[in-house]
Amino acid sequence: MDVGAEGFAQRLPRLRRRILGATFVALDMEFTGLHSTSLQNNEPSLFDSPAERYAKARQSVQRFTLVQLGLAIFSKENSSKYVVHSYNFFLFPSTLGIRDVEFTLSASSIQFLSHYGFDYNKFFKDGIPYMNEVQEKILRQQLSAGTWKVCSTSNADRDVLKKAIDEVTSWIAAAKEEDTMILQDLNGYHIIEVQLVLRQALENVWTEPLGDKKVMVKKVSPEHRQFLENSSYDHCQKKLILLSARGFTNLFQILVKVKKPLVGHNMLMDLMHLHDKFYRPLPESYEEFKRNIHNLFPVIIDTKTVTKSVQKKCLFPRVSSLLEAYAVLSSSNLNPKGPPCPVIALASGCSRYAEKKFPHEAGYDAFLCGSVLLMSAHLLLCKSTDDVVEAEPSFSQYLTVLAEDVNKVNFIRGGVSSINFSGEDSPCHHPPALVVHVRGWPRLTEEQIYQEFKACGRFDVRRLSKNQYILLSNKYKHVRLVLRDYRHHPHLQVSVYRHWRHSPSVSCLLQISGIVALWSLLAFVLGGSRSC
Repeated sequence: MDVGAEGFAQRLPRLRRRILGATFVALDMEFTGLHSTSLQNNEPSLFDSPAERYAKARQSVQRFTLVQLGLAIFSKENSSKYVVHSYNFFLFPSTLGIRDVEFTLSASSIQFLSHYGFDYNKFFKDGIPYMNEVQEKILRQQLSAGTWKVCSTSNADRDVLKKAIDEVTSWIAAAKEEDTMILQDLNGYHIIEVQLVLRQALENVWTEPLGDKKVMVKKVSPEHRQFLENSSYDHCQKKLILLSARGFTNLFQILVKVKKPLVGHNMLMDLMHLHDKFYRPLPESYEEFKRNIHNLFPVIIDTKTVTKSVQKKCLFPRVSSLLEAYAVLSSSNLNPKGPPCPVIALASGCSRYAEKKFPHEAGYDAFLCGSVLLMSAHLLLCKSTDDVVEAEPSFSQYLTVLAEDVNKVNFIRGGVSSINFSGEDSPCHHPPALVVHVRGWPRLTEEQIYQEFKACGRFDVRRLSKNQYILLSNKYKHVRLVLRDYRHHPHLQVSVYRHWRHSPSVSCLLQISGIVALWSLLAFVLGGSRSC
């Protein structure tokens, strides 16, 4: 189901009920970009520690925004069946009462989503607003002080508002008390802004939204106006304006409150955007970010981490994408002797996902995430014991068999294999680093070294000294290939990196130690000769 700003408020109570009754919730996001190329040294690297990668990703998250968030709500209907309600939420930053939000568009990301049929009109015209706690605090202060505004900068927005205000001011002069008029064709925040502007300018008017892009304007006495403002019928109460401006953040807060297990795929960037857009601006501290996310969502499961475990423990082929993992788990008879996996049934409003693939549509990918989790957990449960597995395992049994992977989010090309949100990060076991000593080729850059070894595989390069470079790869075969092919190269001497031999700090320490030892020996010799 596609959900935009126009129908979001009406669906929120039902969404809340479904989340409260859910077994777990899966999510996926689409962004205006991933890694900013305008920032120097911002590309992910095998040299990155988790804190360094977080610092890089934080800069990108602050520049880009969400265009779509997919939520798949998995509810256990009976002991052998899960029903899935999957949603696509189109999102757009709130423009009411906060400083105008700026974000960047990556041409490649926009082209990528366009290729898969993303509707940018829904993003721009019907995106659900959202804000984080800092932005909400500013809006509260502005509403209390009467200094709110809508960040509408387009001529089209100004024309709509001017037309509505001109109509009312022309009508009010001849109107009698209790006379009404209807303003039409008002979208989104126009409905709120027109009412607030009219009430602020004219003490003898009352306004009410009628739905279907309409607002009713009534001429009233100042006394009756004051009575209406203090009644529960006022649709422009501060709490209702805040509710509207928070938009999708209201649903985020429901997810935080109920603490259901949260499932995603390669979900580090998803979690960072959740924190930044709906909770608080991302902190500088990596450890603080981890603590915050764990407090918000105590149980996180990354299906990329889970499928890695399945590959190690079961006869499971290597897959490069979520869709491939889903296809293998759905079609292969990986567990012929065990009980079948529970049925995963899409609710009636989401049935098109059962009929056709919609890759990189957030609601579809969220559905895949949850399905891959259930099928992987069932397979691991059947393989984990020689005893007969119950015909209808509970979700808590699945969580038990997944205990090693819970709260561990996959770390793409870095110094650890995963980020542990409930403990210390474990180091990753990469192939040995290589050191390249350059002879006869002056002033080579890291990019030139990268291009030189590109034919042998993907390597990350870092300068070690004036004529030495370190190469890192996550493939042993690439390391072996370089050592073989460059054994007799006239200008590039390649060897396995040894910290005690190649580290500049160790070399410096050895040099200093050598000098100290030499001076000590010299002092001893000279001192001995004088005593003679």
